[in-house]
Amino acid sequence: MEHTKIGTVLVTGGSGFLGINLIRHLLAKGVTKVRSLDLVEFDYPEKDQVEALVGDIRNEATVAKSMEGVEMVVHTAAALPLYSPEDIHTTDVVGTRILLEAAQKAGVKRFVMISSTAVYGIPDHHPLREDDDLIGVGPYGRAKIDAEVECLKAREKGLCVPIIRPKSFIGPERLGVFAMLYDWAYTGHGFPMIGNGKNRYQLLDVEDLCDSIWLTMTLDAAQVDDVFNIGAKDFTTMGEDYQAVLDDAGHGKKIRGFPAAPMIWTLRFLELLKLSPLYKWVYETASKDSFVSIEKAERVLGFVPRFSNKDALVRNYRWYVQNLATFKDADGVSHRVPWKQGILALAKHFF
Repeated sequence: MEHTKIGTVLVTGGSGFLGINLIRHLLAKGVTKVRSLDLVEFDYPEKDQVEALVGDIRNEATVAKSMEGVEMVVHTAAALPLYSPEDIHTTDVVGTRILLEAAQKAGVKRFVMISSTAVYGIPDHHPLREDDDLIGVGPYGRAKIDAEVECLKAREKGLCVPIIRPKSFIGPERLGVFAMLYDWAYTGHGFPMIGNGKNRYQLLDVEDLCDSIWLTMTLDAAQVDDVFNIGAKDFTTMGEDYQAVLDDAGHGKKIRGFPAAPMIWTLRFLELLKLSPLYKWVYETASKDSFVSIEKAERVLGFVPRFSNKDALVRNYRWYVQNLATFKDADGVSHRVPWKQGILALAKHFF
């Protein structure tokens, strides 16, 4: 399937971090008809090239309208772990079901589902493969598993539904929890790590993720109607990879490891008091190994990641520095804004 022949592509969550990066990727590939559906206004320089709809994927009428004339859907919209359990379930599970049903009614050819490696829970072995057990930890992990079940039901009814499980991905427009590392690096501080930093924690550059999505959109349907882990191929330890950001900042500062247990207890307590932006999934897994096998995506899709963990972190950090003035005062719970550091901002002075 030539990209010039791809008709209208609907990107759910088009105003989000992955959404905008994917839309830019599609435009660069020559896709001329891109439609975005998001709760938030589409406020990027590309807005003249995109048909932007503002609406909720939980609203059946809105979704039906957004599907008119659509050939392919890439479903990136999700309520992230910081949202309420109810919002996570209704958005990530019910919203996905509404989209899939509308896609089938509208005669959509392909529906690419962006899931998450959170479906594997906190695993007891590595690397994780696509056929490993799915164990949902917390409302988000469980919702992503249930959303995948909805995709399998649609697949049984004849819809081509590639499912992508990306590792934590970063790149332009990505802030969220990573903004804390970048802020501390930029202002000439070291950075604390939960544990000794010797664990291997695979990340992913958003550009590599967009490449993998493109492959599932353009290769033969029978080939891509499956589930694929996507992550960096080249990564070392968390301490070494994150140190690359401090090195790029040029203040001679170091990553410093701390015993995991006391730090985790402290962060649990601070989260309880609503004084820390870090949620359980982040701090409970930060000191553990976390990596998936991408062998299936390499073999079946011909996926070739271009960025190592270090490349991705440094690329994202440099984007952060260039755009610092634009998000100084923004805060929220999406990946597109820096999360308020709360009491953790005080800790910076000790580094």
